[in-house]
Amino acid sequence: MSLDQPSPKVKSADRVLDIFELYSGDKDSYTLTEIAKSLNMPASSTYQLLQNMLSRGYLESDSTGKNFRLGYKLFEIRVQHRKSTSLTAEFFHIAGKMAEQLKEVILLGVRSEDKVVYIAEKQIAQPFRFSTSLGSVLPLHASASGKILLSRLPEEEIDALYPKKKLKTFTSKTISTVDALKEELAKVREEQIAYNYGESVEGVHCMGGPIYDMEGNVVASVSVSIPAIRITDELWENTRFWIKKACTEISNKVYLQN
Repeated sequence: MSLDQPSPKVKSADRVLDIFELYSGDKDSYTLTEIAKSLNMPASSTYQLLQNMLSRGYLESDSTGKNFRLGYKLFEIRVQHRKSTSLTAEFFHIAGKMAEQLKEVILLGVRSEDKVVYIAEKQIAQPFRFSTSLGSVLPLHASASGKILLSRLPEEEIDALYPKKKLKTFTSKTISTVDALKEELAKVREEQIAYNYGESVEGVHCMGGPIYDMEGNVVASVSVSIPAIRITDELWENTRFWIKKACTEISNKVYLQN
């Protein structure tokens, strides 16, 4: 076959890519009927493709099984890709020092829609610790890193993220309204530190800080998660010191020196 000739298409692969490209639009979930109609595909073959993508983790469905959105596998691939970048390299460089001093879990998070995705972590050997896994996600409004990632967004973008004004709660301490979230974000912008006092996981507190790019946008967050029973005033202050140090160093080395 000549290099000038177009490569032959594999029909099923082409349809899978068409499904993925649907999610580059305004919606984050679609029904079987919507996907089949949008792509002019038979419902029966669309169903089979969706089931294959579900079983491989590339899509996930809601509790009704009728709405489909992008699944964890794509985030895993994204995580593996980001492992090789200078952002994660610089994170691991300073996270090692932080873990030695704080003896707590250090996390690096980035935003994906209304979630924070943890793309790197430095674990410690404490018997009781906050446990996560690479590629795991938490809601922005209920996590310290998430509040950091929201803190520089325009108000209209926050309203677009949460059009219903009510926020999903995970514990009795989770922020439950957009108005309360905006009040919290004003404090985060002023202090450049965000807190999570058991808002996503009971008994686990977290502190996060911002990593900035050259334009002053928040592109990532470094956070430390600590079981509440281990927190002392000294540990909390040391955590704040190390987060600010880490965020400054990573911002400077990755973004501001390029």
